[in-house]
This record gives sequence, structure tokens and C-alpha cells, in this order.
Amino acid sequence: MYGAECWTAKKVHEQKLHVAEMKMLRWAGGVTRLDKVRNEYVLGSFKVAPITEKLKESRMRCYGHVLRRDENYIVRKAMNIPSNPKGRVRRPATWWSYVEREMRTQNLTTRTTQDRLSWRRHTRRPDPS
Repeated sequence: MYGAECWTAKKVHEQKLHVAEMKMLRWAGGVTRLDKVRNEYVLGSFKVAPITEKLKESRMRCYGHVLRRDENYIVRKAMNIPSNPKGRVRRPATWWSYVEREMRTQNLTTRTTQDRLSWRRHTRRPDPS
């Protein structure tokens, strides 16, 4: 997960991460696929959130961090560079498109990022207890 906030994690990448996470959790719990234990039960027994939720959390945490920086910060300037895909009907998935989609699903605005505690409360994906 190191550096995951900068990835454009597509469904294929998320699926591979999920498979790797489940293999590690099953190995740690001593559960094999032959035991026919569902992934939900394995995740519940370790009390961890799915890796896709943690990816979204880290992406949104990074976005909030960048927007709280100064206007002259180079990454913040780079976020305002327009992209101009040439001749494509459907734009390729980008980091920015994932952030925009997550902002829409959670009904968040860029003004929310200025209050760090509020932003953290809205974007955090806690592990189930």
C-alpha cells in the first residue's frame, strides 16, 4: 500500500490487491480454500476493512493534504493543468477522475478539505470492530 494514494488503481489492480490480501489473511489464520470459508468471514475474523476501501481512504487523504497546502505548492499547481485527450471518445481513467467520483458519492466539496478534522471524519474508512 506504500504510495497507493498516487496510483490510478483500476479494477484489475484492486482485484489483484484483494486476492493478495486474502491469501495473506488466510495464511495467517490457518484457513485454506479447501475449508470453504467465505472471504467475508475471514475479513470479519481479523476485523480489517477491505483493501479497496483503504485505497479510497488514502487517495482522499492525499487529496485533502494537497488542497490544504499553499497556492504556490507545485503539486497543487499541477492539479490545475488541463488534460486534453486527442480524439478519444471515452477519457482514460485518471487519479483525478477517481477523486471526483469519490467526492460525488460522498457529497463532499473542496471547501470541506480546509477543515482537517471534518475532512478526516468524512473520508476515513475505519476497520470494523
